Amino acid sequence: MSEFRALDGCAAVAEAMRQINPDVVAAYPITPQTAIVMTFANFVADGLVDTEFIAVDSEHSAMSACVGASAAGARVMTATAANGLALMWEIVYIAASTRLPIVMPVVNRALSAPINIHCDHSDSMGARDAGWVQLYSENAQEAYENTIQAVRIAEHPDLLLPVMVCQDGFITGHSVERVGVYEDQKVRDFVGQYKSAKPLLDLDNPVTYGPLDLYDYYFEHKRQQVEAMSQAKDVILEIGREFGETFGRTYDIFEPYKLEDAEVGIVVLSSTAGTAKVVVDRLREEGLKVGLLKPRVFRPFPGPELVGALKHLSAIAVMDRSVSFGSMSDAGPLFLELAAAFQIYGPRMRLADYVFGLGGRDIAPAQIESVYRDLLGIAETGQVKQVVTYLGVR
Repeated sequence: MSEFRALDGCAAVAEAMRQINPDVVAAYPITPQTAIVMTFANFVADGLVDTEFIAVDSEHSAMSACVGASAAGARVMTATAANGLALMWEIVYIAASTRLPIVMPVVNRALSAPINIHCDHSDSMGARDAGWVQLYSENAQEAYENTIQAVRIAEHPDLLLPVMVCQDGFITGHSVERVGVYEDQKVRDFVGQYKSAKPLLDLDNPVTYGPLDLYDYYFEHKRQQVEAMSQAKDVILEIGREFGETFGRTYDIFEPYKLEDAEVGIVVLSSTAGTAKVVVDRLREEGLKVGLLKPRVFRPFPGPELVGALKHLSAIAVMDRSVSFGSMSDAGPLFLELAAAFQIYGPRMRLADYVFGLGGRDIAPAQIESVYRDLLGIAETGQVKQVVTYLGVR
């Protein structure tokens, strides 16, 4: 590791982008992501990168420019949040379906209405079926390192799919932490040079991007996209191991915390996992066998792997920072996916969902402790009295 620096999550991602030195960045500012684009634009203006920075008039235009540049053969990045991601919706699907390895940091923020600029996961969860790989980050260090790995993941020849790197808006995006920043050349050697297999501008080997694709072939192309995504877990693990060999910190598709001998456990994404670890430590001091599992990868959803890590527990609580409106019991996406995974791959499991923190509402350690105590009660009685609880709502 080269040096430790005081960086917030947005600055850490911008630093990773500087080291990656992409060919093209097309972006539009939106809170709380603006700091990424603003910081990187300064790098461009100061001549610290060779990137062609395209200041566009909307997020829809940003992703459209990224699609064009990536199809032409460039290494391409952008960044967004919330309503900006929603405005990209049409082109987000096109980027994935065209198999373009675009990397996009997403600083998670609640979707309107009412207008809210603080964190929940409704933006990235709304795009969960768009065909992008999704990585979630607990802190600024992980956001930095996930961004570096995302380039290799997206551009892997077995994958060629775009990647979102998510972190919690303001909570990590604007909180200053100690971040270990690696040497520029070491990062550039790790990501390597990108050479598109079929660039649109290779006039000697012409290809077509974005043709009309009716019922005679569209079905087959969607099936091929499914096959590509099925390779993602192996690619993510391969790059995570190689990252560890290079930089000393290995990444998996999830992180267990004091889970091996636990009786009950919580499953939660991103920054809340850090708070939950403190609660786990406190309850362990009381002799309570509690644990935690933090998924790093949500798409593709690692169902068999999560079931394998959790199946020994007596009860599990999933904590969701978003809602899937109209779903069973109005539960959150993470709960619904995990419940389906246990139905398909695992033993019958007592599961409860806790929706929390919508619109950036704080989640306190005492609230997480109450979830653990609920779980211990479920383990003792064998009964889940309430499948979905809205934690901290008035």
